[in-house]
Amino acid sequence: MRRAITIIAGAALLGTAALAQAQTASLDLNLSQDAVQFEATGELVDGIALGGGVIDSDDRGDATAFHAQLLGVERNADYDIGVGARWTQFDTDHGDGGGLGLGGYGYAYVPAMPALSLGGYGFYTPSAVSTRDLNDGYELGVRARYAFTPNVDGYVGYRALRADFDDDRGGSRTLDSGPLLGVRLSF
Repeated sequence: MRRAITIIAGAALLGTAALAQAQTASLDLNLSQDAVQFEATGELVDGIALGGGVIDSDDRGDATAFHAQLLGVERNADYDIGVGARWTQFDTDHGDGGGLGLGGYGYAYVPAMPALSLGGYGFYTPSAVSTRDLNDGYELGVRARYAFTPNVDGYVGYRALRADFDDDRGGSRTLDSGPLLGVRLSF
């Protein structure tokens, strides 16, 4: 637990420093029964967002995954989307390694309830661009978000984090999966 707190505190400090230069930014924290995830994102110029985050999970062994991503984004009254590249680095009981993946997110606002948006995200890292023990990996999630204020979203969702490691103790492993609750602050 001490390791997770240190990781989250370090990510928060780095994210806050980077976001000070951003045009628009957000901080996101979500919790599940066995995991905590923190993310920070800032729009560097209109339509280009840089972000990073960390998830620490004890769901099926000890697993920590860090990521940094660069996305093209667009937001309006109908949708919120982003597509781009993400580097993910795994430190787990089953293997270690990282890789460059592609993916994105998409949310559609419900016309009858404009504060409600439904959608999800997914990033896949293939073996062609992975390092060390990692063959491939992915993170997928679905969420229902509700804007309580213009700057605060709360959400419920489901996440699956999976990786395939090539060493003797590895193999294909679900590192984290299950329902979660979260909050995102935008500024």
